[in-house]
Amino acid sequence: MTFTLRKKEILIDILARLPAKSLIRFLCTCKSWSDLIGSSSFVSTHLHRNVTKHDHVYLLCLHHPNFERLVDPDNPYFKKEFQWSLFSNETFKQCYKLNHPLGSTEHYVIYGSSNGLVCISDEILNFDSPIHIWNPSVRKFRTPPMSTSINIKFNYIALQFGFHPRVNDYKAVRMMRTNKDALAVEVYSLRTDSWKMIEAIPPWLKCTWQHHKGTFFNGISYHIIEKCPIFSIMSFDSGSEEFEEFIAPDVICSSWGLFIDLYKEQICLLSSFYSCEEKGMRKIDFWVLQEKRWKQLCPFIYPSHYYGTLGISKDNELLMEKRDFSRGIGDLHLCNYESKQVLETGIDLATIKYGEIEFLFAI
Repeated sequence: MTFTLRKKEILIDILARLPAKSLIRFLCTCKSWSDLIGSSSFVSTHLHRNVTKHDHVYLLCLHHPNFERLVDPDNPYFKKEFQWSLFSNETFKQCYKLNHPLGSTEHYVIYGSSNGLVCISDEILNFDSPIHIWNPSVRKFRTPPMSTSINIKFNYIALQFGFHPRVNDYKAVRMMRTNKDALAVEVYSLRTDSWKMIEAIPPWLKCTWQHHKGTFFNGISYHIIEKCPIFSIMSFDSGSEEFEEFIAPDVICSSWGLFIDLYKEQICLLSSFYSCEEKGMRKIDFWVLQEKRWKQLCPFIYPSHYYGTLGISKDNELLMEKRDFSRGIGDLHLCNYESKQVLETGIDLATIKYGEIEFLFAI
């Protein structure tokens, strides 16, 4: 089967609108289709369209219950099977039931996702914890090789994963520190399937970073670090391999309830440490990083006995959890920061051990 130039343009336009799962099936249609779909130009076209238009966006919910110490034979809720699932970003209906690529949901969490790829590793990271890059839509995963540069045991590990548009590559950034403040940073490239140790580490980074969830944006990994009595945000560009430090607002005096995320494509800090003047309410303070300076936004106020903050979605809504410990689940809610409206999704998260959620593109 051959194509004229016009027919090929029409075919590309049609195929670029389809989810990856459908494209995988079309690889077997004929050699021309297989070559087209597998070409780097089509992959870039498909990726750009789905990311910019938010097409084929799903909510990936990872339910990791641990019932071994909490089993109650008289409580039917503790017998409920939790699993990994993809939910519609619009209707919140379950679209796919997923099997863990390693055969078990125990002890694994997400350390980043981008363009449909998910990075998972051990719940408690060790210096030799295996890292897995998983594509749930096509049920495939890759396990990067173990780093050969590590010759000592590290006690504290931080891991981030994402896509770097400038170098057109997926990167995993791993930071490791010993009790004696020996520090190592290494970067994994999905394109070369190899690790690189970063030699030039700035002196100010040799301090304790907090074990909060960081974020990865435009190829840059962001972490919260603590240099008593102040806090900073460390950024590391996985392409240029440059570090930068941003001192947190002076009002932040505790790491409790402090985490970093992405809001309207801006790095932001959220803190729920501060009390609210309204009785029975909780306040979350917001700062966004604009031109290397922190700008405080209006706080978000919500009922204190209902929700816990999980992060920010791709649609710039707060991910909130209303917990029911007697049932061992948490109800996922989306809270619009600007309108203060709270939407119940009907999605149950496991809270007995932990529940992880991620928004994924192009699945």
